[in-house]
Amino acid sequence: MKIILLIIGISLITYFSIEKLRPNLIYDHPKVGEKVDSLNNVYVYYNDKVGNVIGRNTKEGYNIGLKYQCVEFVKRYYYQYYNHKMPDSYGHALSFYNIKFKDGELNTQRNLLQFTNPSSSKPKIGDLIVFDATIFNSYGHVAIVSNVSDNKIEIIQQNPGPNGSSRDNFYMKLNNQSKWEIESARILGWLRK
Repeated sequence: MKIILLIIGISLITYFSIEKLRPNLIYDHPKVGEKVDSLNNVYVYYNDKVGNVIGRNTKEGYNIGLKYQCVEFVKRYYYQYYNHKMPDSYGHALSFYNIKFKDGELNTQRNLLQFTNPSSSKPKIGDLIVFDATIFNSYGHVAIVSNVSDNKIEIIQQNPGPNGSSRDNFYMKLNNQSKWEIESARILGWLRK
């Protein structure tokens, strides 16, 4: 047992040491706050390390979120593109998905319909995708569906890490219970205006 714990400890130290050095070893990154992508004229900004925080973004007294975190992008998108203000304007990515709501019910904290993964409703462009926490990120992650095909979704995201891309794809299928399932154990579900 001690050997296993020692191996895990050494692995974690090695991982975080490499992560700290890797961005500068691979290539030059954009500057924090630089535009790197957009969806419907709402920009995605580069944030470097996942835990980097520049300050808070507010519009007309409404809390958009911490610059340039994932939550700030999705809330800014919904505010600018849909003119949508969430009743609960605070919280990290994981708090967007509330397990007390069933598939297709209104999530009253966000004033959005909530769907489980898998769901009877296929994801649509503009839906928010909520990712579960990981051992390295207890806050989860949230992104926006930017494209949908028969067997895949594309997401657009802010703050995927210094080497992450603003776009990512996930396979999806209609399972044997006739429910749409995004093939990622981290995806809890999606929210829709």
